Parts: sequence; structure tokens; C-alpha cells
Amino acid sequence: MTKAIYRREHVIFLEVLKRMRVESGMTQAQCSAALGRPQSFMSDVERGVRRLDTVQLRDLCLALKTNLVSFIKVYEQALNGESKSEK
Repeated sequence: MTKAIYRREHVIFLEVLKRMRVESGMTQAQCSAALGRPQSFMSDVERGVRRLDTVQLRDLCLALKTNLVSFIKVYEQALNGESKSEK
């Protein structure tokens, strides 16, 4: 089985995270500061160097003025759009 970080789903996950941060108007530094972390934290997350657990993902969503359920909906829509275009 392919490691999760190399799967297309993980790439889409990272794309959705970054898109939501950019759409919120926050820089990596602002987002990291809201989480009480150094700027490199968001850079590492968006590059896939650092993985998030569920609690960290929820905290990130709240910093972006959204919630975990909304994030998952957007992520699932992105996955479905991706799989439709590949068929």
C-alpha cells in the first residue's frame, strides 16, 4: 500500500488547507501566530513536511474562521471533483 503522504488524496488535502488559508486572508505567519506556533509551522504543514492530527486540524480550522465539518465538506467536494475528472 502506498504511504498516505504520496497519495493523491493527501495532495488534495494540502491544496484545500492552503486554499482555505489564502481565502481567509491570512498569511502563513498570521495563521501560525493564531495557533501559537512559529511561521515555519504552517509552511511545513502546507508543504506536507508536518502532518496534523485531528485536534490540530480543528484548531487550524477555527483559526481560519471555519470548522472541521466545513473543511471536510470542502475536502470531499475536491476529492469528488478530482475523481470525476480522472474518469
